[in-house]
Amino acid sequence: MIYQMQMPAKIEVDEASHSDCFGRFIAQPLERGYGVTLGNVMRRVLLASLPGTAITGIKIDNVYHEFAAIDGVREDVPEIILNLKKVRFKSTCKRNCKTSLSLVGPMEFTAGDIIAQEGEFEVLNKEMYIATINAGVTLKIDLYIGRGRGYMPAEDNRPEGMPIGYIAIDAIYTPIRNVKFTVENTRVGQRTDYEKMILDVETDGSVSPDDSISLAGKIITEHVMFFANFSPTEEEFTEEEFKQQDDEFETMRRLFNTKIEDLDLSVRSHNCLRLAEIDTIGELVSHKEDELLNYKNFGKKSLTELKEQLEKFDLKFGMDTTKYQMK
Repeated sequence: MIYQMQMPAKIEVDEASHSDCFGRFIAQPLERGYGVTLGNVMRRVLLASLPGTAITGIKIDNVYHEFAAIDGVREDVPEIILNLKKVRFKSTCKRNCKTSLSLVGPMEFTAGDIIAQEGEFEVLNKEMYIATINAGVTLKIDLYIGRGRGYMPAEDNRPEGMPIGYIAIDAIYTPIRNVKFTVENTRVGQRTDYEKMILDVETDGSVSPDDSISLAGKIITEHVMFFANFSPTEEEFTEEEFKQQDDEFETMRRLFNTKIEDLDLSVRSHNCLRLAEIDTIGELVSHKEDELLNYKNFGKKSLTELKEQLEKFDLKFGMDTTKYQMK
């Protein structure tokens, strides 16, 4: 029999300090030592594991390395890169994209001048200063914007096929600006040796504090479940059962690798999926319904048509396809 441990009834929210970018969350009562245990793991996951959007590289006309100066621009390339790292984005698009800017001086180049060509992202800190361009000077710059988690150094942001003059930069994907926690004593009945953990989360506005701790909790749960479901003895299968599992696995793998073009879809639905860069049934079912509706021109009529097609194969949205190792 497992000893019944003291658990919080729910996570409390400090409504007085709550905003779109800041949240204070209180977990109590906790057994002694669990305040630090939970606070540390939440802080680590929030800072390092949440997805976000950032500039991953740039290309400036007539500039071929990151230590150059630009005629008619006050800032040199290293200063421009430092400022671009601070630009924050909100994006519902999962694919990388590029936006090209042609800026004519005299002007102050700010983050508000960065415009998505197909609505893939929104700049949050539009007032962020980047550079000053002198009169009679035109600055042409391509910005490469990608999705990722946590932090990625510049040496990992050099995909193949980039043009000459492409400069990779450190990508700060994390939408979390700061996380801190404190642990205090709290009372349950006559006992005063329980703990209260207070977690402060500050985001960049691309995700709410509530959603960020929810996602962090899910990530932690997915990892801890491996231990919860651990069994020291492996289940024994007959040769026939192994063969049946292999056949089922191969059937699902082939089904998930089936091209979208093979489905009996309308032209509109085909175009929506093509724009979303969804090429296979596996990529389609790995999306949730609300994610699909966020794509451009993707409406409920297309969603209904896709659900009907998936039902023919006993499939649904939101499925985990990772174990089938689709290629």
